[in-house]
Amino acid sequence: MNRDTAHSPVLRPGPTQHTAPARHFAILLSATPRGARLARRLAAEELHRWGWPYDTEANRTVILLVAELATNAVRHGRVRGRDFRLRLTLRPGGQALRIEVTDARPERRPPAPGAIPPPSPDLDTGRGLLLVEALSTHWGATDSDPYTKSVWCEVALT
Repeated sequence: MNRDTAHSPVLRPGPTQHTAPARHFAILLSATPRGARLARRLAAEELHRWGWPYDTEANRTVILLVAELATNAVRHGRVRGRDFRLRLTLRPGGQALRIEVTDARPERRPPAPGAIPPPSPDLDTGRGLLLVEALSTHWGATDSDPYTKSVWCEVALT
């Protein structure tokens, strides 16, 4: 497991005062269910470290979004022997967080924002991107290079 973090000095602002500069967290995880669980836990820990405790609505929302994107990377973007990358970027001022999950299947793109088909009522799956669309301010997918794609979303933390 590779962990690539850039931490700015720890500032402990009050609940409505997040004035820290941009912060970044990135890690490569195995494209397995265990890797997806670890992505969720590490995101919760990092957000807690940045000033949004585990029991806040912002932390819980980020955990859900990371879980959905990481699970999709494992289910739909997995290539045997290739990892997926989780990247969190806290915007300057701490008002928004960008969540980005990069996998090894650029040919398997999600539907465009606003074009997600309704899930079948008979199935227990197919609702993850609907949650991402509902809980984030905006989201999308980009080609990082010929070998990967990134699915990202941004969420307001206030």
